[in-house]
Amino acid sequence: QVQLVESGGGLVQAGGSLRLSCAASGRTLSRYAMGWFRQAPGKEREFVAAISRGGGSTAYEDSVKGRFTISRDNAKNTVFLQMNSLKPEDTAVYYCAAAQDRFKATRIGEYDYWGQGTQVTVSS
Repeated sequence: QVQLVESGGGLVQAGGSLRLSCAASGRTLSRYAMGWFRQAPGKEREFVAAISRGGGSTAYEDSVKGRFTISRDNAKNTVFLQMNSLKPEDTAVYYCAAAQDRFKATRIGEYDYWGQGTQVTVSS
């Protein structure tokens, strides 16, 4: 198993930036495709970004393309989500997830392990 712990959330004004981190323990992160998801109040959890096991391939939800960047440092067992030009509609709890034995994954059902989430609030 792998345990995931997110950090870096907070309150930021529209147009600002935040960098989320997801620290993994228990297993080598390079075994897992990784992703970020978010869930706003009253809404379903949705895909934000994904990165392949080696980091060479990424995918993004359309509304965050050009603003968010997912990256990983397998040596440090950490995945990042750099969020720029934040908008109030980005407000949500952000979750890190790991998919075992997959190259890359974009659907919730493909992920095996989840963190507890970190709150991101963007004020207008």
